[in-house]
Amino acid sequence: MIRSSTLPNGLLVLTETMNHVRSATIGLWCDVGSAVEPAPLRGISHLLEHMVFKGTPRRSARQIAEEMDAVGGELNAMTDKETTCFYAHVVDRRLPLAVDILADMLQHARFAADDLAREQQVVLEEIKMYDDSPGEVVHDRFTRTLWRGANLGDPTIGFAHTVGAITRDDLLAWRAARYAPSTVFLTAAGNIDHAEVVRLATAALGSFGGYAPPPAPERPRFTAALDVTVDDTEQAYVLLGMPGMGLRDERRYAFSVLDALLGGGMSSRLFQSVREERALAYEISTFQQGYRDAGLFGVSAGCTPERVQECVDVVVDEIDRLLNDGVREDEVARTIEHLKGNLTLALESTYNRMSRLARNHIVHGRQIPTEEVEAAFDAVTTADVDALARELLGPAQRGLCVLGPAEVSGVTLRGAEAA
Repeated sequence: MIRSSTLPNGLLVLTETMNHVRSATIGLWCDVGSAVEPAPLRGISHLLEHMVFKGTPRRSARQIAEEMDAVGGELNAMTDKETTCFYAHVVDRRLPLAVDILADMLQHARFAADDLAREQQVVLEEIKMYDDSPGEVVHDRFTRTLWRGANLGDPTIGFAHTVGAITRDDLLAWRAARYAPSTVFLTAAGNIDHAEVVRLATAALGSFGGYAPPPAPERPRFTAALDVTVDDTEQAYVLLGMPGMGLRDERRYAFSVLDALLGGGMSSRLFQSVREERALAYEISTFQQGYRDAGLFGVSAGCTPERVQECVDVVVDEIDRLLNDGVREDEVARTIEHLKGNLTLALESTYNRMSRLARNHIVHGRQIPTEEVEAAFDAVTTADVDALARELLGPAQRGLCVLGPAEVSGVTLRGAEAA
């Protein structure tokens, strides 16, 4: 049910038909993110994403919103460190409108100076909002501390001083240099016909031209550092970090099993030891920050400031126990079924299917069938998981970021250097 076509201008169209639904999600994906931005322009991709909604010669910002609201659709966008996506979720018969609006916005956004001044202020307010959120602040410090000096370490939204200095000419130059049929493609999933989507894309994007070079993926060096931020919060926010894995690594399936059995759900080792047995935290989980050729792995917890050292020690002890004793066959088997079940449930969403088409294309250059993914999970062994744990989770490869009131200032982690 997955089909692909390439327009005469080189723009790729990928679709997946889901006949059992009455909706469709369409995305214009751009191989552009904050990791390719020069430091003085940090945040320009995210700001451009905002500005695309501010109007074209054919539509004002209000008209863009009203046209989509009038058909009950959702229009949105997202920017991360390696990609940008503009997308719409609509009733299937409204797909022509969605394609037309998205193509108009991306190609013909005016970037008017007065709109830019207002939207810069909006983004500056967004930065302030994140600065007022301890969870956001500690995650930002986590990535910047463990990937010192890397573009992937800096926040996608940018900094107040960089965002405020971006000009209309900067936006126009950035769009001309980075957005072209070589770096932009269209994906759609839902109750759609591939030939019809190609026809709509040809009409809306057939004159889209130019060339942009593909970005070179970054491979930051991991730093096992300790970063403690004292702030007036009720809770201490704890992030223990270790090297992760790039999304292209063939061992990613075993890594997902390791991630899930250590901290991926209520039956995971960390949830049971930290929350259920000791009541040290309400929230305790593991996470991956994965990019094409680089990744971080982390443990996230929130706890009472007076017990932050105990929480860190219990997490470290649990990781050490996994390293010393290995994983059990029964928990690996259970985790594999958990991951396969999550995949099946996720694929009931047209948005997730649309995104999966894009991620597979960007990361792997091909569409990976669900059956291949499930077979790869089934092939994971305890030896595979143990080998990855030894490679990535050792004591010398751990960094710690903590944010909280004065009680957290003395927290330590064996082997981590002060940031």
